[in-house]
Amino acid sequence: MRSSNYNTCGRLVILIGLLLAVPLPVLLFFPEEIQYASAFLVPSFVSIIWGLLLCLLPRSNNSSCQWNPTLKNSSIIVLFAWTYGFIAGALPFFISGKLSFMQSLFEAVSGWTTTGLSVIDVAITPRIFLFHRAFMQFCGGLGFVLVMIIFIQEKQSMNLYNAEGHSDKLMPNLKETAQTIALIYLAFLLIGTIAYRMAGMDIFDGIIHAMCALSTGGFSTKLNSIGEYNSLPIEMITILLMLIGTTNFAVLQLLTKRKFKRIFKTSEVKFMLILLIFFIPVIAFSLASELNLSIGESLRRALFNVTSALSTTGYSTMSYVDLPPFAIGILIVLMLIGGGIGSTAGGIKLTRVYLMMRMILINIRKRLSPSRNVTVSYYYKAQGKSFIDNSLSADTTGFVACYLCIFMIGTLLLTLTADCSLTEAMFEFASALGTVGLSIGLTGPTTGTATLMIEIFGMILGRLEIFIVLIGIYSGVSVIRKRVRKNPLT
Repeated sequence: MRSSNYNTCGRLVILIGLLLAVPLPVLLFFPEEIQYASAFLVPSFVSIIWGLLLCLLPRSNNSSCQWNPTLKNSSIIVLFAWTYGFIAGALPFFISGKLSFMQSLFEAVSGWTTTGLSVIDVAITPRIFLFHRAFMQFCGGLGFVLVMIIFIQEKQSMNLYNAEGHSDKLMPNLKETAQTIALIYLAFLLIGTIAYRMAGMDIFDGIIHAMCALSTGGFSTKLNSIGEYNSLPIEMITILLMLIGTTNFAVLQLLTKRKFKRIFKTSEVKFMLILLIFFIPVIAFSLASELNLSIGESLRRALFNVTSALSTTGYSTMSYVDLPPFAIGILIVLMLIGGGIGSTAGGIKLTRVYLMMRMILINIRKRLSPSRNVTVSYYYKAQGKSFIDNSLSADTTGFVACYLCIFMIGTLLLTLTADCSLTEAMFEFASALGTVGLSIGLTGPTTGTATLMIEIFGMILGRLEIFIVLIGIYSGVSVIRKRVRKNPLT
């Protein structure tokens, strides 16, 4: 690997070390938890030292070990950063003895990938750990590379930015784009925290829930999530934050500039609104008829939980164990669809599903129309009109097919490891793969190691857009093979 790659990896490791130290100021407000300081200081210090050593490695003159800063190269670096982040983020839980290593790794992966599935009991967990996992979600929503670019921009930053799954440049300069996204993110965090405080939450809970709603993560400080507050104002604030979090950053930039016509012209936004308008009454009717709820209460619960599932946030106001099968099925579909491309949300993504539906209609229309007719199809992004060409169609179809195959495999594996029904497995793995965080009861402190491992792989593939993981693994293996062939053991 070239020294520039070591330098980039070193900076990412230093960044992760610094992020691990961010929860420490919480101890100023809760000094009774001071005994947990070393659980954060040790991995933070080790990460910073290791990162500095990587940055200081001498430049290699061996051209055979050098390779161009392509997507393959960038994928390896991004995969390395996230893998190291998962392990480093798990260490505070493990060092403190709060969780086993596998549980710690699961909690960290769930945090960084903004999933929200959890194996800890929040009622007895110290506040510094509650902040730690919420802060992982907040930063995971942005991504390690984007956070690094906010402060430092390197020659291969654009390749790394694309490899991490970011799709849009909001400004002509990449660093300005990263800073703009961060400013939008922080501004909504401040607004959300203030709104929660005005609605009755204390400051600590308000910060946690605002971070996790914006990152579409769903970690809560309450055992029954948002439902424990039983407050309509808090639910409405959370809904708005979830919708902001699941919206493309380019669309959010239009919102800050008050370009509302362009926002509602965007295909992804229109499709999201159509799904919400259609499925909220459907779920409400199911809840009213099956659980004997009033119309007002069923609409209230449907509005919140449908938004949570589609935005892939994972907050809830009710238990899903006793939900009617029809409602469970719709929530599974919504979790698979997911949020907007270029947002903090997971899932297949609204744009891809919209494009698949458009391509189906185009294909049907083509078969019904005269062979000489030529149609040019397009859709609207935040940046304007974009044409649906063969390349876009192939990429979209390939991703959706791969995503659904992984979903089916993961679901079947969960039926074996968790000894559950197919419906329960579908719900839980859709939640993991879509980085949602809603649970039907399979994931918790007593969940087995095999089940946790399957969900971990689902969360990682869901957050890093599948192909980046596959390209990174393939490229890493290829580099190792080349080095082994170049320097065989004698």
